[in-house]
Amino acid sequence: MVTVLALAAALAYGVADFLGGTVTRGSTAIRALTWCVPIGLAVVLVAALLTGGDVSPGPMAWGFVAGLCGGGGLIAFYRALARGPMSVVAPVSALAAAVIPVAVGVAQGERLDASVLLGVLLCLVAIGLVSMEAGGEGEPAAGAAKRRRLLDSGPVMAGLSGSCFGVFFVLLKEAGDGTGLWPIVGARLGNLAIVAVALLFLAARGGNAGPKLSGRTLIVLALLSGSLDAGANVLYFLAVHNGMLSLAAVLTSLYPAITVLLARVAYSERLRAVQRVGMAVAVAGVALVTVG
Repeated sequence: MVTVLALAAALAYGVADFLGGTVTRGSTAIRALTWCVPIGLAVVLVAALLTGGDVSPGPMAWGFVAGLCGGGGLIAFYRALARGPMSVVAPVSALAAAVIPVAVGVAQGERLDASVLLGVLLCLVAIGLVSMEAGGEGEPAAGAAKRRRLLDSGPVMAGLSGSCFGVFFVLLKEAGDGTGLWPIVGARLGNLAIVAVALLFLAARGGNAGPKLSGRTLIVLALLSGSLDAGANVLYFLAVHNGMLSLAAVLTSLYPAITVLLARVAYSERLRAVQRVGMAVAVAGVALVTVG
């Protein structure tokens, strides 16, 4: 059951990320999330009401904190998608997200055999390979400006988002499974809080959230992305409470395969040789973790 649920979550996350990335390219990360997050909250709220369960402060609090991490990860992820190809951003984020739950699962006593440990190591190597970008030509930039560009680059932001998602996966496990889907409602409230804080921060600095989403197509894609992301949250929550944290998180982290496939079809994205090697290493690493 955990395998089916986690792979279904991976499929939903993969499509949601592709759609979210498409919306972001036509606007900004924060603008996309102002549509994606509220519809996601509505979806999980309806699901929680239909499935029942008690609204308990403890699990809701765990879910809310998880949502804060997940919301920060979404902002970083959508920003990364606006700065780098989906075929690079999605794998880096997913692999970073897989490592943290595996480490926590091992620390909590989950037993991983040698093949799984080797797979995790290969995933770390893959992150480095896939993150390599081509060096630019022309005059060298000033040190401070260069560092700012590096920290705001697609792969770095993808790694940051993956770390946030990894913590999100762990905290949802800690929320428990005796209160229905209400911890997921708490998580979506945390997402909403992060987006609200980001908007207030921009307003306080006199900044601009970017162009508004315009056109029926982009709005529909944003709503669909938010709905699928919320559905993936639910599927992962069910998976992680039907099996080991490390297994559920790693299987869920297979979602880049869907995102990359859709990006290649829609945008004909290409990878450099070293990045193709990184992708191959990533596939091998995730396969070892899954089989193990």
